[in-house]
Amino acid sequence: MNAATAPELVVRRLGECDYQQTLDKMRNFTDARTSETPDELWLLQHPPVFTQGLAGREEHLLAPGDIPVVQVDRGGQVTYHGPGQWVVYLLVDLRRRHLGVRALVDVIEQSIVTTLETFGIEAAPDPKAPGVYVNSRKIASLGLRVRRGSSYHGLSLNADMDLEPFTRINPCGYAGLEVTSLRALLGDDCPDMPRVGDELVKSLEVCLSAR
Repeated sequence: MNAATAPELVVRRLGECDYQQTLDKMRNFTDARTSETPDELWLLQHPPVFTQGLAGREEHLLAPGDIPVVQVDRGGQVTYHGPGQWVVYLLVDLRRRHLGVRALVDVIEQSIVTTLETFGIEAAPDPKAPGVYVNSRKIASLGLRVRRGSSYHGLSLNADMDLEPFTRINPCGYAGLEVTSLRALLGDDCPDMPRVGDELVKSLEVCLSAR
């Protein structure tokens, strides 16, 4: 599918949003959409929260402390969301775009790799563990749910955030997995949050329109 024939894609920049309220809105959007509903990308940040996926095991929550834990209906184990991390939710009609789940995962991972290349960071996905890594350290996570032929949930990219909460869990169910961010890798050369968000959305738009 080329850009000229790709379905409409609406981008919403939502600022900082409560996790549970956003999850409810994603579900409602997915349940209400029709074959004519445009696909949407929601770019946002969350206040501090741990989210535990469908396969989540209690043992991976080491010491959540004062950070709330929300049980969610995406795949995967536990991860952390917080200020300074961009989250993009992909509300995409997979049938209309002729995409399977694996193909959508490829789109997401390639979009993140392309975004990081823009800032001089060489990254790659790991076929054994979804997400994007820099020298074996995880910089981006993803988790999806498909209902009625459409996806929701999406990706998170660590930009300029406090990484300490990741030490309170086994990130994505992997004990000892190291996590990094653009700030940790680039120091004072780290781009500002709006620029990172814009580049991430642009990469997603390009990768989706090419499918």
